[in-house]
Amino acid sequence: QVHLVESGGGLVQAGGSLRLSCTVSLRTYKTSALGWFRQATGKEREFVAGLTWSGDNLYSGDSVKGRFTISRDNAKNTVFLQMNSLKSEDAAVYYCVAGPSIGAFDYGSAEYWGQGTQVTVSS
Repeated sequence: QVHLVESGGGLVQAGGSLRLSCTVSLRTYKTSALGWFRQATGKEREFVAGLTWSGDNLYSGDSVKGRFTISRDNAKNTVFLQMNSLKSEDAAVYYCVAGPSIGAFDYGSAEYWGQGTQVTVSS
């Protein structure tokens, strides 16, 4: 059984930083890729960033590049999302995901989902 446990969300001022963490209960081929999605109120869910345990990284686009960094700790089965220079438009529920293919994330698909952690950005 695969479980994803997220932590690190909260309230931050615009321009501030937060680091999200997600620990995966089981590393198998089904959880070869890990990543983060987010969903803001009234908006569609969007892919933010992903990586594989072997080191491939994928970012969603210009909106987070240069500000967000995804990384991992293989020994702890944990993936991180470091978010810097946060903007009001970054406010959302952030979901940790896992799946067999990082490419699927770009199409909005993932095998496993965490419960989500709220990120609120105050102006």
